Formats: sequence, C-alpha cells, structure tokens
Amino acid sequence: MFRYFLIYKPFGMLSQFTREGDNQTLADLGCPFPKDVYPVGRLDADSEGLLLLTNDNYLKTKLLEPRNRHTRTYYVQVEGEVTQDACEVLSAGVTISINGKQYKTLPAHATPIAEPTLPERNPPIRFRQNIPTSWLSLTIREGKNRQVRRMTASVGFPTLRLVRWSIGKISLADAKPDFPKPGDVWEVTAKDAKLFYEGAF
Repeated sequence: MFRYFLIYKPFGMLSQFTREGDNQTLADLGCPFPKDVYPVGRLDADSEGLLLLTNDNYLKTKLLEPRNRHTRTYYVQVEGEVTQDACEVLSAGVTISINGKQYKTLPAHATPIAEPTLPERNPPIRFRQNIPTSWLSLTIREGKNRQVRRMTASVGFPTLRLVRWSIGKISLADAKPDFPKPGDVWEVTAKDAKLFYEGAF
C-alpha cells in the first residue's frame, strides 16, 4: 500500500533518518513511518518547509527525474530590499557555480511579496537594525545543490531564511485542520499525490 506523508521540516533538521553529527533527523519527528518510506529529494539543514516522504517509487522517479521539471515554490527572506529588476533577472535565468562549473538556471518565476505568515524560526534570523530585509516568492523547475541561495546571491540579495512553500500544487496551506508548525506531519491520499507533479508554469 502506497503512503504519502508531508512534513514541515524544521530549520536544523537533516532530510534523512540516519544520524549524522548533532543535527536532528526525520527519526526525531516521533512519527511511526513505515520502514519503506523515504524522503523524495531533500532540504538542506538550514532550509525549512514542505518535504514529501513516500514508498511510491513511481512518484519518486517522476519527481526526481530532471526532464520532468516539476515546480517547487520557495518563500525567501533576503538581505536588502529586493527589486522588481532583480526578480526579472532571476526569472530569466542566472549563472551560478555548481561544483566549480558555471551553470545557467532554467527560466523561473520570481516576484517580491509581503512578509508571509509563517511560524517563527528557531533560532530566529539575526536582526541588524541598519540592514533591511525583504521577501520574494521563487518558483523553479530544477533542484541543483543550494540553488535558491546561489540564485539570490547572484543578483546581490543573500538569502537569510528559506522556506519551501509548495511542491507542484500542494502547499503548506493545504495541511488540515490548521496551518502546520515546524515538525508537523500529515498524510495525504493517493488521489492527492498527482498534485505533486502538476502546476508547471
């Protein structure tokens, strides 16, 4: 039987069950996941937000295959007042360094947004009175290592907080009955699973 779990991965947690250093892992969520359920993709320890775990290998392959280019949307807090011009550059694709090689990102969708309603991060972002921060929504169709951070840095706006808001057409806002807190786990149905790879722009 295929199972589909979503979590709000907290800041500082590794996207794996295996212990590594002092970081928390998915095993610390306290949820009795079936033994054959694993995360699809990953979020870095210093990123947070939506993560899918499943034992549906067909769905895993569909989501992880680069040619399928499914969408992920991130809410990104950056240092400085992000501009529309910077978002247009991000949307067109920027050149970043991956493993020492130059890589041009695929066209994306970036737009400035008001500060979203999200749980407080623990620990919080360090506040600096003389340096403003702002938020943007960034939707991409690929998943290179630390790609979002590299992209925002390339246009002069270093990432301070990174929250994966959605995968395909499923977002943190779809959790029921309440908006999730970091560490929350909820299960969705096989019928909902197709929404993970819908939503291309």
